[in-house]
Formats: sequence, C-alpha cells, structure tokens
Amino acid sequence: MDKCCEAKTNELAPLRLRQGRVLVAVLAINAIMFCVEFGAGVLSGSAALLADSLDMLGDSLVYGFSLFVLHRSLTWRARAALAKGLIMAAFGVGVLMEAAFRLRAGVPPLVPTMAAIGTLALFANSLCFSLLWRHRSDDINLRSTWLCSRNDLIANGAVLAAAVLVLWTGSHWPDIIVGAGIAVLFLRTAASVLRESLAELGRARNGAFEGAG
Repeated sequence: MDKCCEAKTNELAPLRLRQGRVLVAVLAINAIMFCVEFGAGVLSGSAALLADSLDMLGDSLVYGFSLFVLHRSLTWRARAALAKGLIMAAFGVGVLMEAAFRLRAGVPPLVPTMAAIGTLALFANSLCFSLLWRHRSDDINLRSTWLCSRNDLIANGAVLAAAVLVLWTGSHWPDIIVGAGIAVLFLRTAASVLRESLAELGRARNGAFEGAG
C-alpha cells in the first residue's frame, strides 16, 4: 500500500467510527419513539400520529441498514440505500391505507395526546437531525439517512398543525389530510433515494467491468 492510500485509510477509520456512533444514537431514539408514538396513535385514534410512528419504525430499519453497510463497499452502501427506498415506499402505501381507514371511521382524534406526543417527536427528531447534519455529504448511505431525518421534522410540524386544526374545527379531516400528506412525502423521498441508489449501483457495476477489462 502506498503512502497516499495509507493516508486515506487512516482518515476513513475515524470517520466511520464517528458515523457508527451517530447511527447508533439515532437508531435508539427512533426505536423508542416508535413505541411511544404508535401507542399514542392507537389510543388517540390519530392517523397522523400513526403515520409518524411508522416513519419512526422505518427510520429505525434505515439506520440499522446504514450501520450494517458502514464498513462495506460502495456497492453494498448503494444496495442499502435501495433497500431504504423500497421500505419508505412500502410505508408510504401503508399510511395511505391507514388514512383511508380513519376516514371511514369519521371520529376526531384526541387533541391533547396528539399535541403532547407530536411535540416530543419533534424534539427527538431535531436531536437526530443535528447529529446527522455534519455527515449528510459523506456518502449516499449517510445522505439517504439524513433525508429521512429531514422528512421527520416536516412530518412532526404537520402533526402539530393537524392537532391545532382538529381542535379548532372539531373535524377529523385535518388529521386524515396530514396522515395522507406524510405518506406522499414518504413516496417522493423513496423515489429520490431509489433513483440515486440505482445510479450508484450502475456506476459501481461499470467500474467493476472496466476494472475487469
């Protein structure tokens, strides 16, 4: 190994260590918040909270994938990003189905529970976002993870807005609309991550073919 490659290896080792610590932290936060928010969504009858809790579960899986491929090749990281995109798309469809079910029920959710848990989720995701910010440009693996965290903040703000509107109008519609909106956000981000990961896989394959030639 020449000095240049050795220097790069020495630089990457502490970077991967820092990334691993951050991913473990955000994984733990999201796993705990999924349990809290899902339970609150069921008890309060809120489609928006349930949608946001599924987001937390999806993020936990995403961060688990990110940890798995942290020390692996570019191809593995692109494959993980592809898996994240598919998971996000699946959750998006699931949330749309849940919103349709809540629409048929027609019962407004419990606003105090929505507001309290929504605020707690906003704080938790703000912490995750700040931890991931400095790593957002490291590679496709960390970028897709950061995009998930960014979407979480948008979803949390929407949940709180829905709680205010439900209280103001006495209608279940704001909760349904926000739940469906979170699903659409899932699907848009999933499409973006899938495009990037497929392009990355294509470049990796082309590089392998060129190396073999």
